[in-house]
Amino acid sequence: MIIFPIIIVLSIVFYVYYKVAIVKSKDPLTQAYFNAKSRICLGSFVFFFGINQYLFYQTRFSLFIGIVFLILGGMQLITGLKETKHYQKEWKRLNA
Repeated sequence: MIIFPIIIVLSIVFYVYYKVAIVKSKDPLTQAYFNAKSRICLGSFVFFFGINQYLFYQTRFSLFIGIVFLILGGMQLITGLKETKHYQKEWKRLNA
């Protein structure tokens, strides 16, 4: 399964990209919007990392750890999606 490591690496790269964009930005709305996008990337990293670890080891312990990662990653992903949806219209209106 080569797809999970690719998704994991891409999500970390985008997470770092958005965190650097937050530091470079002065506008609080842009910072909040990019923080929401970075939260999506972090959630997808943790989510797919949990899946990858279970598929790699396939033990009961890795299943429990994978379930914890799936729950935490899913919570970050859902929270990031809600925040992005909240800030997106206003950010696009101001930065058109």
